[in-house]
Amino acid sequence: MTAPHRPPFSTVLVANRGEIACRVIRTLRSLGIRSVAVYSDADAGARHVQEADTAMRIGPASAAESYLSAEAILAACRRTGAEAVHPGYGFLSENAGFARALAEEGIVFIGPDVHALNVMGDKIRSKNHVAGHGVPVVPGLAEPGLTDEQLIEAAGNIGYPLLIKPSAGGGGKGMHAVYEPEELPAVLLTARRVAASAFGDDTLFLERLIPTPRHIEVQVLADQHGNVVHLGERECSLQRRHQKVIEEAPSALLTEATRARIGEAACNAARSVNYTGAGTVEFLVSDASPDEFFFMEMNTRLQVEHPVTELVTGVDLVEWQVRIAGGETLAFGQDDVVLTGHAVEARVYAENPEAGFLPSSGTVLRLEEPAGEGIRVDSSLLPGLTIPAAYDPMLSKVIAWGADRTEALDRLDTALASSVVLGIDTNTEYLRLLIGDEDVRAARLDTTLIERKLPGLAFRTVTDAELAVLAVGMLTSDAQGGGSHAAAELPPWQRRDGFRLGVPRPRRLSLEVGPDDVREVSILPADSAGSHGTFAVAVDGGPTQTVRLDPAGGAVVDGVRTGVAMVHADGVSWLGEGGWSVSVRRLSRSARLQAQLALVARAAGTADPLVRSPMPGTVVSVSVSDGDAVEEGQVLLAVEAMKMEHQLRAAVAGTVHLTLKPGDLVRADQVVASIHVEEAVPAGEPAGQEADQDTADQQTSAQETAAQEPTAKEVSAR
Repeated sequence: MTAPHRPPFSTVLVANRGEIACRVIRTLRSLGIRSVAVYSDADAGARHVQEADTAMRIGPASAAESYLSAEAILAACRRTGAEAVHPGYGFLSENAGFARALAEEGIVFIGPDVHALNVMGDKIRSKNHVAGHGVPVVPGLAEPGLTDEQLIEAAGNIGYPLLIKPSAGGGGKGMHAVYEPEELPAVLLTARRVAASAFGDDTLFLERLIPTPRHIEVQVLADQHGNVVHLGERECSLQRRHQKVIEEAPSALLTEATRARIGEAACNAARSVNYTGAGTVEFLVSDASPDEFFFMEMNTRLQVEHPVTELVTGVDLVEWQVRIAGGETLAFGQDDVVLTGHAVEARVYAENPEAGFLPSSGTVLRLEEPAGEGIRVDSSLLPGLTIPAAYDPMLSKVIAWGADRTEALDRLDTALASSVVLGIDTNTEYLRLLIGDEDVRAARLDTTLIERKLPGLAFRTVTDAELAVLAVGMLTSDAQGGGSHAAAELPPWQRRDGFRLGVPRPRRLSLEVGPDDVREVSILPADSAGSHGTFAVAVDGGPTQTVRLDPAGGAVVDGVRTGVAMVHADGVSWLGEGGWSVSVRRLSRSARLQAQLALVARAAGTADPLVRSPMPGTVVSVSVSDGDAVEEGQVLLAVEAMKMEHQLRAAVAGTVHLTLKPGDLVRADQVVASIHVEEAVPAGEPAGQEADQDTADQQTSAQETAAQEPTAKEVSAR
């Protein structure tokens, strides 16, 4: 359902980054519209910058000084002659002040007007507003200006469990579930701080937490001439910490009758504010009563998951956003909207699921993205691209269409299995495990499923055969002088292949494949065929395996070809296969000794008293002062990276020493605090007597980071 190809604008600036900027640019090109990309210093080499017709730098890496700076975007519009701005999602996409500033400059905001942004951009106002237009809402308390004391008092009437939500929030950021009254005061403090930091508004409201809820959202389109249609619904119930992971269209839960009712409710919500453009109305539906639904909020922008709607309807939502903003009338009515087949989307993030979804940054060393019948990939990735820690960790979206839900899921799994991203951690294996779960396959979904299922997911580990291949690859790289020379071109004394007269000397490598997991590999050349010869390899003294690398890629282990992808860079090697990947660090002698000593220390009950940041980021809060006495489990400080906040805690009591303050930048593995443990005087001993120093030395602190799932009191922010 496309309109005649008459572009309503000559130049459109895309005020966003990453995969959504690339996706918008693609449609602008198809419409014959000149595209303008904007970028921060961290994104100078980004894919959206390369794909746009022109690009403008708008500031440093900090989003507040670049992508969130309305003045920087306006200046870029003036310099490039942009007639309109497409905001994508996130950043300024729902900012009424930005839309107003564009209007004052005579530049079209590709989105709804300021009135709709104001009403629907505030969850309290929007909930009260749509309730007056016949749209059902979740029971709760939604009034502006309520204090913590008033919220605590009202919570008893609402009933537990309940959900704390920031009024100005979006994307699940800052939402907290509370199950017991005694938890509420502390969680309110955290929720207000996160809301103020993320949205500049600490207003909170409360809702009853619906048991076994399903998240169903309806896509609407409305033009400037009073025409409003819905394009069916999307099932977005597979969420982690209120952040969507897998989305699909249509929902397997709804009947045709319920689909018509929820679609009409969404259209009524849009009509209530004279909405124009593409928008999404989100509803909670109880799995136990699928014919009942409750309004949550309206997102006045394009959604991350919009491709599944596009695949089942044939409607290019970005195209219609642009055409509606240019004053065109919708070319179809509600009766023309037909849902064909089924589509499922998986969000690929730079994160490590096995380490509590710790965000990952780094450089893309090898990239293979899927293709094929029914497969679509919206991606920001490029070979050699550096993934910054300053922004959301979503890298791409893999979307599959099928004639039915089973075919769509099968195609998505195949697509994810053929994905190769080496150089950074991704959640691809986790996505495959998730869509292969029996409850997911049977469409038994709810927003708490991932939390229940996650502990039982069986992540694969690196095999001895894969370590053998990797070790041979490392030595081959050594023999080639890091790739600058072929092994045969080097004199024997410059080759690092263990050559000597008589019996060859085995090469021994210490490979770190994870915390406390160091593997010893012994390698002997089994022939003299050069850098791609055959080797006899033993891992941890186990059976000898025969390994031969294929110059064209892959390897043969004991006569069996493997499809493992491999790359080496900066002392770290990566292996990947079937969507799974692992990084392996080759330890030097000194590093190996340190690792052994650390293992001995832990076995003896000791730990490192230095608290380290698990990733690069920004200190967003410091809960203690230098010299304070801290208790076991006490929060010391919080670090934010890729829109995720991580609280670092002390595991033992002692005196804390730190000098950081909110706003400070930290590196990965940087020491952010240390704890001096003072040995208690045993009962019956005189005061002042020195305790056993050996025992004191075995006391330490440990950090609770993103490697563990946060509690209700901890911040969950994306």
